[in-house]
Amino acid sequence: MSKLTVGYANVFVSDMTKAVEFYRDVLGLEVLMHDPDFDYASFQAGPISIGLAQTDDTHLVGRHTGLGFITQDIDATYHALTERGVEFDMPPTKQPWGGTLALFKDPDGN
Repeated sequence: MSKLTVGYANVFVSDMTKAVEFYRDVLGLEVLMHDPDFDYASFQAGPISIGLAQTDDTHLVGRHTGLGFITQDIDATYHALTERGVEFDMPPTKQPWGGTLALFKDPDGN
């Protein structure tokens, strides 16, 4: 059997138009596919892609998704995204495991 790797992660959103604008225009991710009729979009995000799936199920939207973005300069990225209106739950903070982590929300609170 071939080695398995992660190819994509899905995030549930309530408003596809706002979500696509956020991931494309604010975060700067490349749109791979956007199908409004299917309520799905995907973005290139390094070695995996991120999929957005629109849903009316409020239990799926706005939850911690566990997506981790990596940047070479977390402080500069934090300031750039803050200037673009991104809401952070936690600014860059040194973690007990040695790394630095910041937490932000998309328009649905994911």
